[in-house]
This record gives sequence, C-alpha cells and structure tokens, in this order.
Amino acid sequence: MSKGRGVPRGMPVPRPGPGGAQNALQALQQKMLETQDALANETVEASAGGEAVTVVMTGQQKVQSIKISPDVFTAGDVEMLQDLIVAAFTEAMEKSQQLAASRMGAITGGLNLPGLL
Repeated sequence: MSKGRGVPRGMPVPRPGPGGAQNALQALQQKMLETQDALANETVEASAGGEAVTVVMTGQQKVQSIKISPDVFTAGDVEMLQDLIVAAFTEAMEKSQQLAASRMGAITGGLNLPGLL
C-alpha cells in the first residue's frame, strides 16, 4: 500500500457511472426550477418615508403592488414622491435579490453559478 493513499496499488477505484452524474445534474436542475417557481409566490416588502410609499415584490423581482399614502399628495411635492418611490423600489429589489440568492444558494451549496437567477 502506498503511503497516505488508503487504496492498494492495482486495486480498482470505484467511479460513478455516466448515468449517475447525469441523474444528479437533472435532480439539481429540477430542484432549481421548483425553487424559482416558489420564488414567484414569496414576497418582500419595502417602505420609504415612514411608510409613505410601500412596494411589494416577488422573489422573481416582479412588482406586485405599490401603495402610496394619501398624506404624500397633500404635501404637493412631486419630486419627494418620486424619490420615495425610487427608494422603496430599490430596497424591495435588493430584498428580493437577497431572498432569491438565499433560496438558490441553499440548493447550489453557495456556488456562484452565472445565469441562475
């Protein structure tokens, strides 16, 4: 037996057959598709301006709703309203991307595989 190897020389090393790797890959792809579908039903919420503007977004970065408090309209400041919408949307997008990365990372073991999200 060679030092530090644990397998005697001349002894065959078991290797997975080509079907085993392909089956594992197909199972991973299926789990990823299921997770992406589930993300369509999960939502995140972000607010700006003390909940003057609230954005609800899915885990697939699709906006479900935007709520604007009537109090914002009484102020009459259009620029402020625009800024609040941008801020709430940006925060919702970040939360949605974090949610998706978390769910997909649980499947891929933290591997950064481009094009998965």
